[in-house]
Amino acid sequence: MRTPPTAARHPFDVVVLAASAGGIRALRSVVAGLPATFPTPVLAVQHRAPGPDDLLTDLLRNSGTVPVHRAAPGPLAAGVHVLPPRCAADLTPEGWLALRPCDSGRCADLTMESAAGAFGPRVLAAVLTGRLTDGAAGVRAVRRAGGRVLAQDPADAEAPGMPSAALATGCVEHVVPLRLLAPALIAYAMAPGAADLLTVPVSPWARLTPGRVVPA
Repeated sequence: MRTPPTAARHPFDVVVLAASAGGIRALRSVVAGLPATFPTPVLAVQHRAPGPDDLLTDLLRNSGTVPVHRAAPGPLAAGVHVLPPRCAADLTPEGWLALRPCDSGRCADLTMESAAGAFGPRVLAAVLTGRLTDGAAGVRAVRRAGGRVLAQDPADAEAPGMPSAALATGCVEHVVPLRLLAPALIAYAMAPGAADLLTVPVSPWARLTPGRVVPA
C-alpha cells in the first residue's frame, strides 16, 4: 500500500474546496493566497455547466503561484486539482483519484464523503459561496470521520446558501471571510501544531447524520 505523499510530514492528505454561485471569484481569491509550496493536494469543486471551453483551470492557474491542474485519474499530488463540471472525486486510502459523473447537484457532498472514507481525520474541507445546500452532507461526513471543516462567512459570500447550510449542521469549526480563507488553510496545513491548536469540538447539537442530533 502506497503511503500518501503528505502523510509523513503534514497533517492532511487532501483539502476539498466547494463552491457554486460566486465561486469563481472565491476560488481565485483562495488560490491567489496559497504559496507555490502548499504541500497538500487541493480538490476544487465548482458547480458550472459543461462546455467545450471550460476556462476555470486556466483562470485559477493565472491567479497565483500554486500549481493548478485539471483533475485527472491517477495519484494525487500537491497543487490544486480542478474537477470537471458535473463530476465528483472518488478517492482511495492509497492516494488515488478517480472521477465520476455527478448530475445531482451534490458533487461537493460526494467528493467530501469519498475523502472522509479514504483519509478519515486527514481531510480539511471548506465550503464557499453558493446557492442551495451542497456540502452540508459532506461536512457531516468529514467531521464524523474526525476531519476539519471551515466555511466562508455567509455575510461575506456572494451567495450565502451553501455556507449557511454547512453552518446549520453544527459541523463547521471556523467561519472566516474570503480574504482569510487562504491564510486559514496555510495555518492548518503548514504551521506546525496549528491544526491541533485550532481544534473546536463538535457542538453537542451537531447533526452528524441527517435527522439525528448528537446527545450532549
